[in-house]
Amino acid sequence: MQITKTVENDKLILALEGRLDTLTAPLLEAEVVGKLDGVKTLVFDFQNLAYVSSAGLRILFMAQKVMSKQGQMVLRNVNSDINDIFKVTGFSNILTIE
Repeated sequence: MQITKTVENDKLILALEGRLDTLTAPLLEAEVVGKLDGVKTLVFDFQNLAYVSSAGLRILFMAQKVMSKQGQMVLRNVNSDINDIFKVTGFSNILTIE
C-alpha cells in the first residue's frame, strides 16, 4: 500500500493506494498515531484503495475516536466493495463517508 500525505493548514489528507490489510495497516498506523495534534479535519481518500480488512478497520476506528474529540474525519471516493464492508460491519454508522 502507498500513502500520499497532503497537509493544508489544519487539514490532513491521506490518499491510500492498494490494500489496507494486516500487512499494510502498520504503515497507516504509523502515519496516524500521535500525529494528529492540531489536525481539525482528517480526510482519507480511497480513490485507489481496493480492499480494507479488519486490521484496517481498527486503524480507521482509532483515528475516528481521536478526531471526534478535535474535529472531523471524512472518507472520500469509497468504492462499492469497501462501502459494503463498512455496511456489514456497522462502520457506515460511525464514519462520515462522502
